Parts: sequence; structure tokens; C-alpha cells
Amino acid sequence: MTDSDNSEMFDWVESHINDDPLKLRLKYSGKFPWLDTALMQIECRRKARKKLSETLECKDFLFPTRLSEEQCTSDMLARFHASLIDKGSEVADLTCGLGIDALHISRRASSVTAVERDPIVAETLRHNAKALGIDNITVINDDCTDFLNSTDCHYDTMFIDPARRGTNGERVYRLADCSPDVTEMLNAIASKSDRLIVKASPMLDITQTLRELPLTTDLYVVGTTTECKELVADIKFGVKPAEAKIHVKTPDYEFSFTPSEEAEAKARYEKPAVGGYLYEPGATLMKAAPYRLLSQQFDVAKLHSNTHLYYSPEIIDDFPAEAWQIERIADFSSGELKRLSREYPQINVAVRNFDYTADWLRKKLKVKDGGSLRLIATTLCDGSKAMLILSPAKHS
Repeated sequence: MTDSDNSEMFDWVESHINDDPLKLRLKYSGKFPWLDTALMQIECRRKARKKLSETLECKDFLFPTRLSEEQCTSDMLARFHASLIDKGSEVADLTCGLGIDALHISRRASSVTAVERDPIVAETLRHNAKALGIDNITVINDDCTDFLNSTDCHYDTMFIDPARRGTNGERVYRLADCSPDVTEMLNAIASKSDRLIVKASPMLDITQTLRELPLTTDLYVVGTTTECKELVADIKFGVKPAEAKIHVKTPDYEFSFTPSEEAEAKARYEKPAVGGYLYEPGATLMKAAPYRLLSQQFDVAKLHSNTHLYYSPEIIDDFPAEAWQIERIADFSSGELKRLSREYPQINVAVRNFDYTADWLRKKLKVKDGGSLRLIATTLCDGSKAMLILSPAKHS
């Protein structure tokens, strides 16, 4: 398309962003040569509205394919990746895709070389960089392994985001099974760069990832309270760390530790009491698994060695977990199940280290999810089963 065609299309997309794409296709069929592209922009912009809220402030931002929208990094995560880059450094993004990471990194780096093997996606990144007023990105249409073999440049930092699914679309659980296999590329990357940042799947096992990337200095576990989004390994070539430091990063809290600190930590165990407080760490913190260290560092009791819930008689405001006040503790018995069923027709049911599923327990109680109260069925430190009735904690 010419620049005038582009301008007309983007104006049309903006004016029809809230309209039904199927109705638009019927109404405007045959009227514009760019109609298919425009309808794809409307669909992608709607889906990415939250994920790319900052990037999509640019009216002329273009999606080359629907898959690009599905697989791209969010603005929030790209800002975090960019924060790891030293200001003024020269960076190569080896698997740039739609380029959200490269675009954010370019605002800190002196230059970014963005490598993308799909020619259409590569050309779209050139367009988007220009639309965003970014002039320090050089886009290279090449496979990253071929680029590494052919380039004579040396970079301060390389960034890579291997594809997280196998050739048949199945999820993978090791870096070596991702594409490209970054573990096989380490020597080539080390010869052309001082540092490597690897964005990896949250499904990967942390211990296995550190085995595959033994030079990792810092491993970031990034996400929200409800979802772990990714692992990010930071490797500084020429630096042999005694062990990697693990950093949990969420919008609400940060927590850092080393594997040896967790291995050496001593947890204490205690049965909870009515009026005290139960703490439920979120998915991102649980992925990092500092189970004993949380107990030791914050002086809170674990309910059981395999129950990753914590208890204290007084509220601890800075504990990195959701806090609940314990309203009632019931034994797991048929009599208590009947009483709870009568008294709490609506309550949010969950289980932790328990013999039955939440669905089974919900049906047994004949209750509906909803309201502010929570019921967690779990195993206590003496091996007994209990059902804890909880209300949201009021922080001081």
C-alpha cells in the first residue's frame, strides 16, 4: 500500500473500531483493496486493548498477522525487560516478532538490532518503528542462528524469546525443547555479546532452567498474584556466579532469595486459631517456591510441610501474600459438612493439600461460589483435615 492508502486505512479503522467486523465486511466488500487488512486490525486491536494499551495509543500501529497479536509480549512485561537493559547499550533482539520488546528496549538502548525471519513481520516492524517515531532500530530479515554466524558486530546485550511450543503445538517444559534451542546457541551468543537475557515460559521448571543456563546471575519470576507470566534469565558472560539469585516480581510486591537460602531455612509449624490470620501466596511467588524461607523471614507458621499456607495470630502487613482473617475452623466430618452447608449457602470454596477437589467439596456442601467469604479445606501440621472459614483481612 502507498502512504496515502495507509493513512486512509488507519483513519477507517479508527472510525470503525467498535463496529462488528462481519457487518463491515458485508457493507464494504469490494470497496477498498485494504479491507481484509483493516478488519484484521480491528480484531487485533480489540483483543490487544489491555495487553498493548500503551503501544496502541499510536493510531498507525500495524499488526502483520493475527498470530503476531496472540504471541506478542505485553507492554507491561516489555517495560520490565527494558528496565534490565543498561542505558546507552547496544542490543540485539534475536527473535523480535511483532517487536514490542525491541520497541520498549529502544527507549533505553543506544541502538537495537531486531532480527526476524518472517519478511512480512520484519517489514511491519520497520513501519511501526517509524510510526512510533523510533529511529534507533535496525530490522534484519534473517534467522537468528544464521545472523549469529554471519554478523561481525559485538553487542552489549542480546535478548531472546524462544517459541514455547513444540512442532506439533504441544507445550514444552525445557529450554532445550523450545525453538530456537538457546542452550545450543550459548557459545555463539557469548562470542558476539557480553550479556544474554532469556525470556522463557512460566511452565519451565526453575531448577531445570538453572541447570540448562548455569551462568545465570539473576532469574526473575514475573507475573501477578493470580498468574505467573514468565521466567527471565539474566546471563553475564565472563561472570561465574556462586549461584543465581531468584527475584519474584509482581505489581504488588518483590521478594528475592537464593536457592541455598531456601534450602537452609527452618520453617516452623503451628495449627491456626480463630481470630488469627491466614496468608495465601499468589501463583508467581509459589512458582519461585521459597516455602520455608517465608516462614523464617516473616516469623509466620506453615500449616503443614506440604500446605503452602501461613498463619500468624496478628496481621503482618508486609507479608507478600493475600491475607484472610479466620472466622471459624471446622473439622472435616459429615456433621460439620452438614452444618456448614446450612450456614453458608454461598461461599467461595478452595482446597490446598487436601484429599478431594474443590468441585467435589462444593457439591458435597451444596453451596454456590460467591460473596466475600472463603472456605479453604486443607491439611494441618498434625495431619488432621480442617475447613477454614475466612473473611478478607483488614490491614492496619
